Amino acid sequence: MKHNILALISGLLFGLGLCVSEMASPTKVFNFLDISGNWDPSLMLVMGGAVGVTMLAFRLVLKRQTPIFSADFKLPGSSSVDNRLLLGASLFGVGWGLIGYCPGPVITALGFGLTYPLFAMIAMIAGFMVHRLIFERNP
Repeated sequence: MKHNILALISGLLFGLGLCVSEMASPTKVFNFLDISGNWDPSLMLVMGGAVGVTMLAFRLVLKRQTPIFSADFKLPGSSSVDNRLLLGASLFGVGWGLIGYCPGPVITALGFGLTYPLFAMIAMIAGFMVHRLIFERNP
């Protein structure tokens, strides 16, 4: 139960941050990506703040033997840049650029009762299912 409450609080805090920074607004994202038109560089501040906090927090957290609410840390097993990573990142970027939503803002926008992001959510779920069929099937 404690883990669910912590997850809820974390999700609410993340959603609030998306709303305050306007990252839940596709118009804001499109303006950031439109470097030859109505470019809005303010999302660089949001990203810079997130990277800065993450760099500091990871240094502090990883000094612990174990996390507070788990038996062990869940860190990536590989740090190599391979074709799967590049393809996945490219597909993510193209999808984000086309619709203006990535997973966090889609969920936040759905929480506001907006229906347009529902199509993005359905497409993301379909992408997850295709990935599972291709890469995670048991031989």
